[in-house]
Amino acid sequence: MRIPLVQHSTRRRRARYRRVLWSGAEVLVTAGVLVLLLVVHQLWWTNREAREGAERRVEALERAWGAGGGAGPGTGMDAGEGAGPGIGDGSGSGPGDDDGGLDGGPGGGLGRPGGGARDSRPGGTPRSSQAYAVLRIPRLGLRVPVAEGTSRRDVLDKGYVGHYAGTQQPGRQGNFAVAGHRNTHGEPFRRLDRLRSGDEVEVETRNAAYTYVVGRILPRTSPRDTGVIRPVPRSLTRPAYGYDAPGRYLTLTTCTPEYTSRYRMVVWAVLVATRPRG
Repeated sequence: MRIPLVQHSTRRRRARYRRVLWSGAEVLVTAGVLVLLLVVHQLWWTNREAREGAERRVEALERAWGAGGGAGPGTGMDAGEGAGPGIGDGSGSGPGDDDGGLDGGPGGGLGRPGGGARDSRPGGTPRSSQAYAVLRIPRLGLRVPVAEGTSRRDVLDKGYVGHYAGTQQPGRQGNFAVAGHRNTHGEPFRRLDRLRSGDEVEVETRNAAYTYVVGRILPRTSPRDTGVIRPVPRSLTRPAYGYDAPGRYLTLTTCTPEYTSRYRMVVWAVLVATRPRG
């Protein structure tokens, strides 16, 4: 009876295969753990961090208003005064980012750059990226700061709602338009699709509280549909949605569907009451 002999070269080849397979398995496990940590960071940690920061900012604003002071340098006047008439330059996030805003060209969202100069604007209007108002939506249990501009880094990723620079300020004739994340980084507009006609939205500044009532909802439009934030808002891609007459409007925009930035959802509201503070 012949006993098969195992050559040393065969043993070495099998040992190399085992090492390759083991190393590949380790790489896959490591990659899986890293992906899991990234998901946890995006879906949990960024939300927790942004929400806590946004809540602290709301409390700071309310303390400053209660003490009779402004929200910081450059806010001696109410935010509703001295607003500019036109749509601002392109800035903020580029296409593909869940920034909740509308693209105004190669630069991304329509708000002016939030990471640029921070000097006060003429008339005491807010500086770029400055939080100066509080947005409340009772149906959603939402209370969030409003900051000037739609920069991801300096506004939206902090869990704030960003005001489209170039649109009007709260309470003024025209369109006060804002954007917010729907997913991650505080996701203040996560449940925006739950709003219904007749729901109230309140915007509070240092000098006054403005109550808007939801009138119309555009479930989906293009990220480049800038008509929805014009002074008299009307969709350019879906003209059946919007308004025809001048008024005092509030526009809320965010990404849709969830976890994508392919389209934008738009909620419009109309000013029904103004209450002076103090």
